[in-house]
Amino acid sequence: MKRGKKYLESLKLVDRTKLYDPTEAFDTVQKAATAKFDETVEAHIRLGVDSRHADQQVRGAVVLPHGTGKTVRVLVFAKGDKLTEAEQGGADYTGGEELVTKIQKENWFEFDVVVATPDMMGVVGKLGRILGPKGLMPNPKAGTVTMDVARAITEIKAGKIEYRLDKTNIIHCPIGKVSFGTQKLLDNFRTLVDAVIKAKPAAAKGQYLKSVTVASTMGPGVKINQQRVMD
Repeated sequence: MKRGKKYLESLKLVDRTKLYDPTEAFDTVQKAATAKFDETVEAHIRLGVDSRHADQQVRGAVVLPHGTGKTVRVLVFAKGDKLTEAEQGGADYTGGEELVTKIQKENWFEFDVVVATPDMMGVVGKLGRILGPKGLMPNPKAGTVTMDVARAITEIKAGKIEYRLDKTNIIHCPIGKVSFGTQKLLDNFRTLVDAVIKAKPAAAKGQYLKSVTVASTMGPGVKINQQRVMD
């Protein structure tokens, strides 16, 4: 993969053989972020589990103390009083069957998170093949299948993110913007890592945190000493 000039310049700021202290890692990520826009900072956490086994899945949601810096558009599937609650709670879009049709026929995706009441999951299930691959399917573990739709909307808008393993046993999560500065990024990062550690499956054996890397959208990865992530 050919890299651009700016990326190669940024790469010079990172010692690829070093495991950084968390504070130093975020300082380095900010220095290496040279794009003209406010880059998102992501954490990539490799775990010592096997995602092919149901008892070694790691999935959940956590509210980052400083949010993600992104405006999140919430779509809620509900009916009756819960539809009204969602509208008053700040949902960007609300509805039922008509939204299923809109997504299926118009390829409409002007939303970032989907919330549904349990009684609407039969309707939402029709979108499984469309929402599933995009990571948009509502899930009780993520708090997106709930009767308390107002609370779900509030938490999502405040910076709630979902974390889940991919097929290579890595969790990829946004933890803020470069403009947040080191301390806010550290706070968000530690909140995420703490949640992931608490979600450790009983079936997981050996070293749980295999590697931790942070990077901005256009910048190189900076490896963090996993022994120091919760210092």
